[in-house]
Amino acid sequence: MLNFPPQRIICLTEETVETLYLLGEEKRIVGVTGYAVRPKRVRLEKQRVGSFVSGNIKKIKELKPELILTFSDVQANLTKQLILEGFNVICFNQQSISEIFSMIKYLGSIVGNIKEAINLLKKIEKQINLIKKKSDKFKPKVYFEEWDDPTFSGIRWVSELIEIAGGEDIFSNKSHGKLAMEREIQWSEVIEKNPDVILASWCGKPVDIDSIKRREGWGQISAIKSNRIHEIDSSIILQPGPASLTDGLKVLESLIRDQ
Repeated sequence: MLNFPPQRIICLTEETVETLYLLGEEKRIVGVTGYAVRPKRVRLEKQRVGSFVSGNIKKIKELKPELILTFSDVQANLTKQLILEGFNVICFNQQSISEIFSMIKYLGSIVGNIKEAINLLKKIEKQINLIKKKSDKFKPKVYFEEWDDPTFSGIRWVSELIEIAGGEDIFSNKSHGKLAMEREIQWSEVIEKNPDVILASWCGKPVDIDSIKRREGWGQISAIKSNRIHEIDSSIILQPGPASLTDGLKVLESLIRDQ
């Protein structure tokens, strides 16, 4: 059944969960992805119905959602499966800061609360602008690794946040690729670009920093020599929503500006 505004929503990615909570519309959520951790109480309040690439169709049917929210080409097969099961599905594909802002406004409109969505964006924008205003004599070169095998550099919103936080993303050109495979890099490229800082966040598994240090030829990279290699929790940086624009940006700034 398609109703407006929907009363029963399933969110299969983190950012829509957090956004609805921040809008005060969490009562509409009946099911969430297993990766949902913001706010912390979501794990106690909402039923988990799937991972990032799969969903428990039986559980989803039992919850009788009026709308299911998914994200990107990575969930394309899951989105198709849900549509074939007869569900109403909206698949967002925001990949830049401006597109994240648009997603929040879209979601506010969908639940009939655009006013609160605009207020939320104003708060986030204020925090971003405070960090933007800081000047830097030196902008360290930053390599952000999103996955190890194959090796992917950071997506566009991460690249933009690195620049705001005072760094220079060495693969900013690749960040504009719409598909993950467009951001695949070779280890030799990182050696050649010689970043001052290495940041990594592998979605769904912990980063093995020692294995990165042991990569052939990487011992000569400035970031390795100075031990400026850090893991960032994927829940605050690989989520294209409020988390990355707030807590994620703060962590980026602390690691990039830490001389």
